[in-house]
Amino acid sequence: MQFLTLWCIAVILIAAGTEAESVDASNSIRPGAVWMDTNGEPINAHGGGILTHDGFYYWYGEHKGKRHSAEVGIRVYRSTDLSNWENAGVVLPVSDDPTSEITSGCVMERPKVLYNEHTGKFVMWFHLELKGHRYNAARTGCAIADTPTGPFRYLGSTRPNAGRFPVGASSEMREQIISNRGAGPEPEPSAPKSEKADWFFARDFYGGQMARDMTLFLDDDGTAYHIFAAEENYTLHIAELDETFTRHTGRFMRFFPGGHREAPALFKRNGRYHLITSGCTGWAPNAAQHAVADSIWGPWEITGNPCVGEGSNKTFRSQSTFVLPVVNKQDAFVFLADRWNRDNLADSRYLWLPIEFEGDKPTIRFVDRWIPANHWN
Repeated sequence: MQFLTLWCIAVILIAAGTEAESVDASNSIRPGAVWMDTNGEPINAHGGGILTHDGFYYWYGEHKGKRHSAEVGIRVYRSTDLSNWENAGVVLPVSDDPTSEITSGCVMERPKVLYNEHTGKFVMWFHLELKGHRYNAARTGCAIADTPTGPFRYLGSTRPNAGRFPVGASSEMREQIISNRGAGPEPEPSAPKSEKADWFFARDFYGGQMARDMTLFLDDDGTAYHIFAAEENYTLHIAELDETFTRHTGRFMRFFPGGHREAPALFKRNGRYHLITSGCTGWAPNAAQHAVADSIWGPWEITGNPCVGEGSNKTFRSQSTFVLPVVNKQDAFVFLADRWNRDNLADSRYLWLPIEFEGDKPTIRFVDRWIPANHWN
């Protein structure tokens, strides 16, 4: 009888523990693990960004197959707790029209969405490579929708800021580009990276600047910015968008010329701007870099790698894509990154980690599992 009683207690405790573990698992994030949506299917939203709107988080990302080219389009998931995500469908599908810029076989990367309070539209920008052009098109596409779950209507693509000089351009740069009608003689292979960056900028001056890896940022005053890798990935650009968020105003700046940075993730804390980027090593991971500024136009101060601990020199085998400010939480930010699987891109994993701060510097440590609802007070 005593044995039976003890056995029953043990069963109850095991059941309770199993239930607690199950509840914990359903509300936790496991960086690098397969992440299922609420239908039990793996989430497919790579290079993603998050929009917060009317009590929901919307996660937009690339639907990946085994190949790099787009065969489906841009997908969105919806959540209230950052842990459990409902598949809300494909919001910008590839086109069946072979003459369309977003026809099946193009490349659609790193979609980000902002809500424009003045127009009532949801505005998406993404990196676009035209079918058959490999990575030479280096364009940025724009689409709009009336609801966060779409459908989004494709407006077209551009190479930004054609014929425009950046904020702070020197008189020497202006004179050289105008006199040469673009770029002069190409620098020698041994030339400094900054000199090569200047040459690529001049080469693309009249046709528009390259726009690859990108993010969007909406400032406190309602001004929207498009941040992207340009100049053959030698330089990052911050470009102001107009009041509709669908066009560039022509005001932009180049930063870290020759720095070879991509995968930008921009956020703001205590009135200061923070930027996390990746080096340019293709699908292979590398060390992240953090920079901070008092103005979005700079000057930007590089502070080093925000990741610490084992694996930090490779960003825990991932690459940045976005930094999310958590709604209704004090000083709460989430670092979003992709752990790419170049042999099967659909099986690339997501690395979401909480950001802590040491003074004014963000710090990112790897954890096996964490619960967003419990992490911040």
